[in-house]
Amino acid sequence: MIGITGLGMYLPEGRMTGAQIAEKANIPAAVVETKMGIIEKVVAGPNDHPVEMSVKAAKEAISEAQVDAKDIDVVIYIGEEHKEYPLWTAAIKIQEEIGAVNAWAFDVQLRCGTAIMAMKVAKSLMLADDSVKTVLLAGGYRNHDFIDYENERTRFMFNLGAGAGAMILQKNVGGHEVLEASLITDGSFSEDVVVPVGGTKEPLTVDHIREGRYILDVLDPDGMKLRLEQKSLSNFLKVIRQSLQKSGYSENNLHYVAMLHMKKSAHDYVLKELGLSEENSIYLSRYGHIGQIDQILSLCLARKEGKLQEGQIVSLVSAGIGYAWGAITVKWGA
Repeated sequence: MIGITGLGMYLPEGRMTGAQIAEKANIPAAVVETKMGIIEKVVAGPNDHPVEMSVKAAKEAISEAQVDAKDIDVVIYIGEEHKEYPLWTAAIKIQEEIGAVNAWAFDVQLRCGTAIMAMKVAKSLMLADDSVKTVLLAGGYRNHDFIDYENERTRFMFNLGAGAGAMILQKNVGGHEVLEASLITDGSFSEDVVVPVGGTKEPLTVDHIREGRYILDVLDPDGMKLRLEQKSLSNFLKVIRQSLQKSGYSENNLHYVAMLHMKKSAHDYVLKELGLSEENSIYLSRYGHIGQIDQILSLCLARKEGKLQEGQIVSLVSAGIGYAWGAITVKWGA
């Protein structure tokens, strides 16, 4: 058995309201608050760096799991590429800061699908290698730095926020049992959403920054919208159902969905199709979309609100630009 034995979160103090987003974007506040589902979102301050935030979340998860950092075998960074330094292995820095001197460390990336993918990778690693008994997943996020609120092509990303999350996975010690995952990637979306400059195709220059090109942008907005309408929500439901089926359950057994923040109508649609109600999830309207950290945040909030009880079946579900959809099933423990 592979179980989650510790969770950790770090949220910066900064907030940006839906009204402030509306003012910057020159759109009605009601659109931001009702359609986009953003009452407010968490934003990073000047000292809230992704890996530093990850360390804070990691220490909280380690404390809850009651493990000694020296007993951690592997550290996996699940945060964003946008961090303190480019071309830098963040997991090794986290390993140093928490004192995991006996671990080895690496980074993984699948945009907002990273946490679920990393849980699958960690579980596979633990099952394949008898020496790996305790794994730390930790990551930070502040991609709101790449949003231009005057660019209507990126309106669906106005919810991007900031924060960090972590979890400890352990082998054969109980906890919340990590069951099976389902992942879908679709390369037809691979170059739809990018930061168009700063890579090898067009190295970053002062002019790029002055011209406001070093931001997230959508290169084919009409084409992406059409393709997403055909695939996105159906793939959401597909990975949830496949993950449940592979774990020996069906949607009839599902109690809680830890879902990323997206527009309210899409959130409600997924729950309705699964035969669930608002009580079976938490809509992150006061947090925004903290990338791959949303599922950890949702679990932490649900636990605090008493929504999770021993033996209940939980689905963690995500979608990330690229495009990737993923879900993993967890049986909640004591």
